[in-house]
Amino acid sequence: MKIKHLFLGIGVMVFASCAVDKTKKLDVDKELTYCDMQIHRALSELEKDGEPDYTMEPRNILAGERFWNCKKVSREEWTGGFWPGILWYDYEATQNDTIRMLAEKYTESLEFFSKIPAYDHDLGFLVFCSYGNGYRLTHNPVYRDVIIATADSLATLFNPKVGTILSWPRNVEMLGGHNTIMDNMINLEMLFWAARNGGDRRLFDMAVSHADKTMENQFRSDYSSYHVAVYDTISGNCIKKCTHQGYADESMWARGQAWAIYGFTVVFRETGDPKYLDFVEKVVDVYLKNLPEDDVPYWDFDAPDIPDAPRDASAACVVASALLELSDFYGNGKGEKYKKAAERMLCSLSSEKYQSRGKNVAFLLHSTGHWPAKSEIDASIIYADYYYLEALMRLKRLNEGKKAVE
Repeated sequence: MKIKHLFLGIGVMVFASCAVDKTKKLDVDKELTYCDMQIHRALSELEKDGEPDYTMEPRNILAGERFWNCKKVSREEWTGGFWPGILWYDYEATQNDTIRMLAEKYTESLEFFSKIPAYDHDLGFLVFCSYGNGYRLTHNPVYRDVIIATADSLATLFNPKVGTILSWPRNVEMLGGHNTIMDNMINLEMLFWAARNGGDRRLFDMAVSHADKTMENQFRSDYSSYHVAVYDTISGNCIKKCTHQGYADESMWARGQAWAIYGFTVVFRETGDPKYLDFVEKVVDVYLKNLPEDDVPYWDFDAPDIPDAPRDASAACVVASALLELSDFYGNGKGEKYKKAAERMLCSLSSEKYQSRGKNVAFLLHSTGHWPAKSEIDASIIYADYYYLEALMRLKRLNEGKKAVE
């Protein structure tokens, strides 16, 4: 299914930047066109030897490289759902049937996750970003069944004594107990969705319990977050709070705070309980007040080498997308504040500094994957692109007078 390389010379195209003038309105359609062009460039490379291997999903482009490093879909590879999700969003924006067919094929490579025991918490990233977007756009009943079966698999990691999902079964001994990481907040959306769409009601209850325990144990008095909470598997008590990917146990890891903002926004949407809205406002406030001038955070807000520390564009993308949904929950006052904050972030991300343009085939540069492990430092990373495109689509809907999230 060879896709035509429609966009030549993109590397020399000039895009206007709105990062300098924070009052300038973002041209969402232009940025969506840019994303579509980059997708076509990537597809041309993926298809250069014929039909691509749909089980090889783009993961990253490291400094100095031009094309995606792809990873084989496997239980150990947590990012496999983002490329299919990107293709679904691009199909939504363009109505290009070839993109839809590719989205279907890359999505179907993940079906086996609905049929095997849960390896860890990342099933939401893997299946809801792919099958979830696919179902939203096609209402294919097979997709619904895959999501519900995968939600049931994820539910097996829930410990009722603790009240949360075990994030990393493989790290119980290393961390000293039942571990729950902030990233896990993103996977609750699949549980909520499954409970509303024919799955067991207990999935909803598990998601609420997980959110409540995370709210109780993974935040400091200023509402900055801990990456990891460790619980005694017998008593259920929280026995340790630490980091795995942040600078230090007491630092504010940027993407961890972003996961919290996005996750608790979803919890409010799904429950309607105002306590979550009040809570997420506080989690947002500490993030916003500590941002650098261009609204893209350093990889950790407490990194010792600021202003020379690497940025994390992926965190900015996650927060921008979440704030656009959050803005829907208010009138013009606070809602407009969050929408404008998201637009500032997207303006900066859409500038020459952060867009990849002719440098490589991703959307964005300057994300940080795992700084302590020295992995994916100052790289283009697939989940940054996913949440960037999601945020643009949400902003487009808001600008058209619709809800950010359907």
